Amino acid sequence: MATGSSLLTIAAKHIGEKYRLGVIAPKNNPDWKGPWDCAEFCSWVVYRATGKLYGCSTNSDPALADAYTGFWARDANTVGNKIEVAKAFITPGAVLLRVPAPNLIGHIVFSDGEGGTIEAHSTRRGVIRSTVQERRWDMGILLPWVQYTEHGVIMPVKPVVVYRLMDPHMKGEGVKAIQRALRDAGYAPGKIDGDFGPKTTAAAYAFQITKGLTPDGEVGPKTARALKLEWPL
Repeated sequence: MATGSSLLTIAAKHIGEKYRLGVIAPKNNPDWKGPWDCAEFCSWVVYRATGKLYGCSTNSDPALADAYTGFWARDANTVGNKIEVAKAFITPGAVLLRVPAPNLIGHIVFSDGEGGTIEAHSTRRGVIRSTVQERRWDMGILLPWVQYTEHGVIMPVKPVVVYRLMDPHMKGEGVKAIQRALRDAGYAPGKIDGDFGPKTTAAAYAFQITKGLTPDGEVGPKTARALKLEWPL
């Protein structure tokens, strides 16, 4: 049986490779060296370790199966074990998932069990090691074909404010600051009304694509600073 540590070993061999949003990585090609996007990277690593497709559009052809953070969320509800984010922080090889907003993408990484990640991050940074804290995650995921071992004790999750599309919409002066910054950068967030709705989300997403940031349409510390905003707002 594959282990969480073996997932990390496979993933670490690809640090430094390129990122391209929307690429399909052939899961049955052991020699693939990128480019990747975040979901393709995680699904490819899982297939190499277990021979199983997960988080993909189809379970029939690993060469063509399209990985997507939304499909990872779907599969977590039926095949696998959703766990608390804090528990994923201390479990090597566990997956941390940010579920996508409608018509957008989320983000997905492997936890190294020691507060770090291995992930296909963005066009600017490619496949990197990063950190789990001060980022927004919706869930941790353990796969049924992988044996995991926890490290240490559960660490508290540091709260972080992230401006994003929600129901009801996030509102306030912080949203207005984001909208003004997007407008001034040449993107169209809609009215400067302090309402983080679909138009502001689309503008944030377009800005992230252009700047090579993680393209999820959410405005946290890194996107805010790229907009030349002081954080916290």
